[in-house]
Amino acid sequence: MARPLRIERAGAWYHVTARGNERRPIYRDERDRLHFCELLGEAVSRFRFRMHSYALMDNHFHLLLETREPNLGIGMQWLNVSYSVWFNRRHDRSGHLLQGRYKAILVDSVGWGLGLSRYVHLNPVRVSRLRLDKAARRRGRMGQVGKPEPAVVRARLAVLREYRWSSYRAYVGLAKAPAWLETQTVLELGGGRAGDGRRRAYRAYVESAVREGLAESPWEHLQAQIVLGGAAFARRLREGLGGDAREQPELRQLQIRPTLREVIARVERLKGESWEAFRDRYGDWGRDLVLYLGRRDCRLKLRELGEAAGGIDYVSVAAAVKRFEQKLDRDASLAERLREARQMTQTHNA
Repeated sequence: MARPLRIERAGAWYHVTARGNERRPIYRDERDRLHFCELLGEAVSRFRFRMHSYALMDNHFHLLLETREPNLGIGMQWLNVSYSVWFNRRHDRSGHLLQGRYKAILVDSVGWGLGLSRYVHLNPVRVSRLRLDKAARRRGRMGQVGKPEPAVVRARLAVLREYRWSSYRAYVGLAKAPAWLETQTVLELGGGRAGDGRRRAYRAYVESAVREGLAESPWEHLQAQIVLGGAAFARRLREGLGGDAREQPELRQLQIRPTLREVIARVERLKGESWEAFRDRYGDWGRDLVLYLGRRDCRLKLRELGEAAGGIDYVSVAAAVKRFEQKLDRDASLAERLREARQMTQTHNA
C-alpha cells in the first residue's frame, strides 16, 4: 500500500493537525500547553518555519505555518516526538500519545490564508455548549437555525477572546505575540490601515462568524484530501509533481476543476436547450445536474450556485443537490447523463 502523498516545498503554507491517540487528551494542564508552545518556538527557529496561527485544544492542535525550506516532515517529526517523550516522562506513561502521523493540507495562501486563520481561531467556540458543534453548523447551513440569542453570542465572544491557547488574542491586540508568531501577513490579507486598523478589521472578520453563525467550512473546497486552493493553484501543483498516479491516488484526484460555465455548456449540449431556458424550472433534471456538478465537481459555495441559478437561496440549492443524488439511485438514464457530462469535462481538461 502506498503511503499518503506528501507535498513539501519551500515557501508553502500548510494547515497541520495532530490528534491524541484514541482521541484522548494530549494536554492535561497549563504546564503541558506551555511546554508545547516552547517547543513550537524552538521548531520555528530550528526549521525556519513561519508560524501564522495556532490553536491548542484538549486532544488535538491546529497550526497554520509556512516553510522556507522543503522540510515540513522532519520539522513535524521533531515537534511531535519531542513533545510525546516529554509528556510521557512527566505523566509517567508509555505508548503512543498521538494518533498516527500528523495531517498536513497544502494551502493557497492568497485565496485561503485569511479564511483558514479564522477557522483555526474559531476552534475554541466550535463546541456543543455554544451551539456551534458539527450538528448545529449543519442545521445552520440548511436554514434550520435562526439568529442566535444575545446571551449565546456574548458567551461565544467571551470564550473566543479569553482563550489563552490560540494566537487570536495576539492578533487582535489582547495579548503580546510571542517572538515566534508572525501575524502581519494574515492581517494584511484582511485589509484595513496598518497597525490597529488591520487588527480591528481582522477582529470584525472573525467575530462576525460568531455573531451570525460559523461560515462554510473550508474543507468543503478540499482537493484530493491534501490541497486547499483554486484551479490555477492545483494546476501548478499537479504539473510540478512526480510519481506514478497508479500508486498515488491523490495524483489522479488532483486535477483541474471545471468552471461552472463549462458545466453549463455541457448540460446545454445534453439537453439541446440554453441554460436560460431551463434554469428557472423547479425539478428540471438539467438544472439540478448543473447544481449537482457545480457543488461536487466545481466545489462552489451554495450561495454562488444560487446566484448563478437566478438568485435562489442556498437552502434551495442544497435541496436540489440532495434531490438529484436521491434520483441517481433509481434512474439509470439520469446516471448516464451525469456520466456523459463528466466525461465531456474530463475530455476538455485532458
